[in-house]
Amino acid sequence: MARVYVSIGSNIERQKHVLAALDALHHWFGDLLLSPVYESEAVGFAGEPFLNLVVGVDTGLSVSELSARFKQLEADNGRRRDVPKFSGRTLDLDILTYDEQVGRVDGVELPRGEILKNAFVLKPMADVAPRDRHPVNGQTYAQLWQCYDRDQKLWTIDFVWQGRVISCTDH
Repeated sequence: MARVYVSIGSNIERQKHVLAALDALHHWFGDLLLSPVYESEAVGFAGEPFLNLVVGVDTGLSVSELSARFKQLEADNGRRRDVPKFSGRTLDLDILTYDEQVGRVDGVELPRGEILKNAFVLKPMADVAPRDRHPVNGQTYAQLWQCYDRDQKLWTIDFVWQGRVISCTDH
């Protein structure tokens, strides 16, 4: 079994599509390791804020099998591929890491470069796997988050899935 971390993002009907993704992942993989859910500004284009989180799963599926499932789930949730790369989306699922694999595996970059670039990926990764090490630079995700110095804003939001509080703001 491989430990895989997956990012989930949405800025169109956000709650609906994030819930649909969590339901599908739970159906396929059983127990999920969940980061808090964050809201973040759109990066790379002017658009509505995103909801983002990172989910850890254990699977016997290959990278190509996971990628195909995720692309189908995105399509089932109205994801359009005929729009610019940096634009709004109903659902975005990305394989961040697959065990300690490095390089291009079945067309997927591992580990995904966004881990080190975007707060909306690194912060939830640091939450869900703080002591795990980035397979290229060897630093823990908690260390990487402590050193993160880009000006990207994100904030925790209240989010409940299947009656379970995933994240909450301190009121």
